Amino acid sequence: MAAVKIRPNSLRPLTRGWCAGVKFTGLALIPLLLISCEAISYYSQAARGQLKILTDRQDIKTLLVRQDLPQELRDKFERILQIRQFALSELELPVDDNYLTYVDIGREHVVWNVFAAPEFSTQAVSWCYPVAGCLSYRGYFSESEALAYAEQLELQGLDVYTGGVDAYSTLGWFDDSLMSTVVDRSDYQLAGLVFHELAHQVAFAAGDTSFNESFATTVEREGIRRWSESLNDKHLLESAELSLARQSDFAALVTFWRGRFHELYESELPDAEKRSRKRTLQSELRAAYQLQKESWQGYGGYDAWFARELNNAQLSTVASYNDWIPAFEVLLDQEEGKLKSFYRRVAQLADQEASEREETLRHLNSLAFEAAL
Repeated sequence: MAAVKIRPNSLRPLTRGWCAGVKFTGLALIPLLLISCEAISYYSQAARGQLKILTDRQDIKTLLVRQDLPQELRDKFERILQIRQFALSELELPVDDNYLTYVDIGREHVVWNVFAAPEFSTQAVSWCYPVAGCLSYRGYFSESEALAYAEQLELQGLDVYTGGVDAYSTLGWFDDSLMSTVVDRSDYQLAGLVFHELAHQVAFAAGDTSFNESFATTVEREGIRRWSESLNDKHLLESAELSLARQSDFAALVTFWRGRFHELYESELPDAEKRSRKRTLQSELRAAYQLQKESWQGYGGYDAWFARELNNAQLSTVASYNDWIPAFEVLLDQEEGKLKSFYRRVAQLADQEASEREETLRHLNSLAFEAAL
């Protein structure tokens, strides 16, 4: 289904969008008094981009009343309301007024994230922000601005990867909206998106991307499983489980090969030899992916990802989303699947010092490994 456009002037912008816009602009201006001109430019584009989304929001329930609303979009709106209710009543997520509005973005992605890593390291470069802390990416609402910044990083000798993002969480600062960039997704993918982004509002450790994304991905997977079962739709559940299995296979594949790259970079080989072997490993990883596809009966959902250079920055994006998933799955099992207790323990982890939190997660990961033997 192609994204269907709703005329932006057909409904007046929501008043709460203007209020939230003032809140966002005020938040963004505080650090601008203390940082460089380059940073001012970056935060200004972020403020403009977020304010544009807030002022373009349209109420979904009001849109559903319209007679000229395309049926495909009507179905998606009705489904998102059902998903919201499930997230609230069954997953105990902080739904509030999230996903009650729709925004026609008018472009392929909402934002473009720039990732970077040194030539001989799988450790991503971090950027530090107010509120969110230090993260392993830098986001732009303009693709051209993202690519321009990526080019600057490449000139510094860094491995760089730029990827489009179709949705994100404002971590409770504003009510998140359904974006036109995701309405083409299948129902279980749409549900997973909502569960993932709402999970960020349950627990968030400033500056710890691996923790935040692994937790949200765990909630996403568990939420999809429970939601599919609640619908008693065998085909939907099978499709969701197949997709999740492929995601796990993909993550495991990249994580294993990231380890191979790390071993190379830690070696005492001269730089020229490292560069040569790095190219060899990139080719071998592509070959390993082709073998993985055979077990997927030729499914090529990750072809575009593997068509890239496969540099360190790109490899780091998969690590961020999956490093601690086994740990969180163990934690959920320890709480016998009781989500409220699970969320409480995760929130406690988020409040810990980074070193203490990582030690706990490593222990839980080891328990997951032992259980798999």
